[in-house]
Amino acid sequence: MSSRHPLQYWIIIPALNEERVVANTVRSALALDGARTPVQVVVVDDGSDDGTPHVLAEIDDHRLHVLRRTLPDARKGKGEALNHAFRYIRGLAEEAGTVHRTIVGVIDGDGRGEPGMLSEISAYFAQRQVGAVQCRVRIHNRTNLLAFLQDLEFSCVVDASQSLRDVLGTVGLGGNGQFVRLATLMGLGDAPWSACLVEDLELGLRVHLSGRLIRYATRATITQQGLIDANRLLRQRTRWGQGNLQCLGYVPKLVRAKHVGSFALLEFLQYLLTPWLVAPMTLLITALVGINFYAQFSGHSILGLTASSSNALLALGVWLLALVLPGLIWGVVHRLKHGDEPLWRCLVVGLVYPAFLILGSISTLRALYRHFAGRNTWAKTERLAETESPPAKPVPRVA
Repeated sequence: MSSRHPLQYWIIIPALNEERVVANTVRSALALDGARTPVQVVVVDDGSDDGTPHVLAEIDDHRLHVLRRTLPDARKGKGEALNHAFRYIRGLAEEAGTVHRTIVGVIDGDGRGEPGMLSEISAYFAQRQVGAVQCRVRIHNRTNLLAFLQDLEFSCVVDASQSLRDVLGTVGLGGNGQFVRLATLMGLGDAPWSACLVEDLELGLRVHLSGRLIRYATRATITQQGLIDANRLLRQRTRWGQGNLQCLGYVPKLVRAKHVGSFALLEFLQYLLTPWLVAPMTLLITALVGINFYAQFSGHSILGLTASSSNALLALGVWLLALVLPGLIWGVVHRLKHGDEPLWRCLVVGLVYPAFLILGSISTLRALYRHFAGRNTWAKTERLAETESPPAKPVPRVA
């Protein structure tokens, strides 16, 4: 793409009661503006009743567009807020004749895009078959152990998974750091985002079914807040799990899609179906391990399981090693890959990682219950207060 006709980036920031973080997020998004990556920012104030409107009014920048939604139209979910911004951007792009070179990005209220990330994203969009690009996600408040666990998950486990999907052509879209061609969104109708609890995952599936490719940008990084309260994290993961269950309806469409290859189909099925196998398997394995250890230490036979006490300690050691080794490996990977945390912290978070996985299994069981009970309403996760950052200085554009 030449500097004469660069891609036009429109970044949507959905904001519902984001007074604690939205100023930093908007300034960070505006700072991504450059000669080859001109940026406009659209904030959708989705009926906030805190200080969000005041905070936004204090930001004086012609590149900032604030769309105010009021009840009863507001607060109908993130998907509806994104669709509102999409229709606004579509109208301006059609009027200016720039639909073919307009990219729509989504950054959450607590998101921060790293400088220069749009240059890498533009390189992917230079390929005509690419309809969307997903950025890597990291956690910026990882001084907290629970937040560090989420950083380990996003920046190592998910990063490795998405890198593999990039090879197979099955990259998924996330709620933070997704960039989609406006033309691709327009091909999905007047409301490309749905009311699904994981509208990002569903949008990614629809883009794949439309025949467009999604790429994973390994060096373009978005940072966000990690949750530091276990109950809120459990609630978030339960919502994600329930949304994943809602997306199972796309399995038959993926199976029938002629442009989805065999390996790609297996990968799609893996990340759509595996969460629902993990929970019951976790319960089964935990029960079997418990019964086995009881039989070993008591000497009684239970369900045919019995063992001498001499083997009990060896069995316990093997079981504990199998439990903690994967987390320790990911901790070492985090240290080698990023180098921004001391080794001892990486090892500690690796040791705690199995408990994090157990929390995920619990959230999956809760998601199953909520889904079949017909409970689909959710309260928004509260943000943590942040230190105000200085206003971003616009980057001079070169003619």
